[in-house]
Amino acid sequence: MKIAIIGQSAFGKAVLEALADHKEHEIVGVFAAPDGRRRREPLATAAEAMDIPIWQFKRMRDQECIDVFRSLDADLCVMAYVTDIVPNEIINAPRRGTIQYHPSLLPLHRGPSSINWAIIQGDKQTGLSIFWPDEGLDTGPILLQKHVEIEPDDSVGSLYFNHLFPMGVEALVESVRLVAEDNAPRIVQDEHHATYEGWCGPKDSQVDWSNDADSVHNLIRGCDPQPGAWSTLNNEKISLFGGTKTFRNHTTVDPGTILEIDGTGMTVSTDGGSVKVKRVRVGRGPKSPAHESGLSVGERFSWLETNRP
Repeated sequence: MKIAIIGQSAFGKAVLEALADHKEHEIVGVFAAPDGRRRREPLATAAEAMDIPIWQFKRMRDQECIDVFRSLDADLCVMAYVTDIVPNEIINAPRRGTIQYHPSLLPLHRGPSSINWAIIQGDKQTGLSIFWPDEGLDTGPILLQKHVEIEPDDSVGSLYFNHLFPMGVEALVESVRLVAEDNAPRIVQDEHHATYEGWCGPKDSQVDWSNDADSVHNLIRGCDPQPGAWSTLNNEKISLFGGTKTFRNHTTVDPGTILEIDGTGMTVSTDGGSVKVKRVRVGRGPKSPAHESGLSVGERFSWLETNRP
């Protein structure tokens, strides 16, 4: 088949490299995100190294982009980590359609921060879906799904890089094979079980220490590394990373109080429990081990709406 790829970052690069290894297919063009301020887009770099035509439109909806895509006369489009809105004129152009990677078990956790929300909401299992995109947001028929357990201390980073990234590359390669063999399913999503969450941002990632330890722990690891769970202490924003739940009992300490700091991390009280945080960022500074942060036992975090930086 003649394949066009739309994607970005390390995942898009890995998908390109994996598909290029299958010599029976021809990569006729790559559409990558624009370069960042300080570095070349990884997918674009890989395409150039392979002498594959590359375009980096700011908006896939621009008519010039649509015209270029159509001119490639692709059999299949593979969307590998796409955050831009791709118009139907592109999705429907290839003879065999378009397939897309999404890091959740659709129809659960549709939207751009699906890994974050699965952890924040305390899910024990997640996975990935390869689906046929349509005019909705992550609503098209399912081609293939893979499951993965969410371990108690998994973060967004560990879940993605250890599981959903490599599994996603393999799943897209498998899906391309199924399409080429005319054996690719189109399983309609069950809207009765559908959920959608938007971007997980600063307003969602502020820690409420009056919640139970499980909820606080899930928020910290569900925002690690981005956007970073945070709280305030002495009117300064403190971002929290590398959390784990502890079993330290306390009855006389207010939630949000720093109970202990040692070489393994900083223990903070919650409602009826506590969590340990390994690394922090004070203000706009670098991430550092909690015991090097300058924070002290007995200090108490704030979390009221009026204390948002």
